[in-house]
Amino acid sequence: MQMDDRCYWIWLQSALGVQSRLDELIAYFGTPRRLFELGDFEWRLSGLFTAKQLEKLRTRRPEEAGAVLTQCADNGWTILTPQDPLYPARLRALPNFPAVLYVWGQMPALDGKVTLAVVGAREASLQGRQVAQGLCEAFAKAGAVVVSGGALGIDSAAHMGALEGGGETVAFLGCGLGARYLMENQHLRESIARHGAVVSEFPPGTLPSRATFPIRNRLLSGVSCGTVVIEAGEKSGSLITARCALEQGRDVFAVPGDIVSSAYTGANRLIRDGAKPVLTALDVLEEYQYLYPDTLDLTGADRPLSEKNGAQAPHNTHNCAQMHNIRETQAVPAQSGTQETPIPDHLSTSAKRLLTLLSAGALHVDEAADRLQMPAQEILRALTELELYGLVRPESGRRYTLL
Repeated sequence: MQMDDRCYWIWLQSALGVQSRLDELIAYFGTPRRLFELGDFEWRLSGLFTAKQLEKLRTRRPEEAGAVLTQCADNGWTILTPQDPLYPARLRALPNFPAVLYVWGQMPALDGKVTLAVVGAREASLQGRQVAQGLCEAFAKAGAVVVSGGALGIDSAAHMGALEGGGETVAFLGCGLGARYLMENQHLRESIARHGAVVSEFPPGTLPSRATFPIRNRLLSGVSCGTVVIEAGEKSGSLITARCALEQGRDVFAVPGDIVSSAYTGANRLIRDGAKPVLTALDVLEEYQYLYPDTLDLTGADRPLSEKNGAQAPHNTHNCAQMHNIRETQAVPAQSGTQETPIPDHLSTSAKRLLTLLSAGALHVDEAADRLQMPAQEILRALTELELYGLVRPESGRRYTLL
């Protein structure tokens, strides 16, 4: 029985590593299967491999990829190679395109659609997260696909906004599928997988490192028409994504911020150096309306973000209930003297427990941690989630109350 073509792509990635220049190899040999079949003499004759790469090509075998295929099948993960119709054409055009993409969920058909990478600080301010969420909700409503890295801060807000706008979103990870990393964001990744895809080029189980995230960043920009940077400091990893976008001939946009705040230094310098400033979703989408007239609807894209995400206009529970990934809401029995507080089904378990506790009245962070027997850091993450959905607001002295 003929071996699955995917095994040869996995073999090639295993031998050469991620981010290798595959464009010249495929142009010369045609496919990984043919490369393998031609053998060592032709490999050396091509002059395309180093001695170390030749050694790995000789010692690795395509048959070994069978275990990866089995692992992915057992977990419901899809393996995409450049021969697959759903493999994004924009990625295939990169010199160092991924030999393999491991997909949790359903990879949207990105070809022919406006795809926008939205990146920024992990420890972003509430305002920055609200801007990211508002922009991405507008992008999604207009028909664009939002891409980000699935991390905390701006990434999470970007994915949430896309889901709230009823659109598709893709998270490119800096680790392999199944790796126990950033488990506090697991609930969000599950939502993304239900209405888009969580994607990695790293073999399943690969742990994150300082090297994996910069490698991943080229995919965020490479799969996208443009990259939008929100709240990035001078040394933010988001600037690596912006640099990749420029090298790949993609557009770069940035949301301007306070010029005396170090949190916005990177984004403001991008604007100084030629990135287009973003005040509304239309500032980004208008660049593509003539290229993608059949997939974009710009109605309402010029709406100021302050109308929805400003400090005086937080999200409310009704708006959250309209999210694409919410099946329904369920009421929590109110305690004496309080109103019932609906709990959106998409919230994490910690956020749901905290929301129930806050229905009895305002609480200090430490008091909430003590009563729920949860670490203060987990309480703060849950509060961030509830803030993003406009369910709570901060008061003085680290106290929070329901809206």
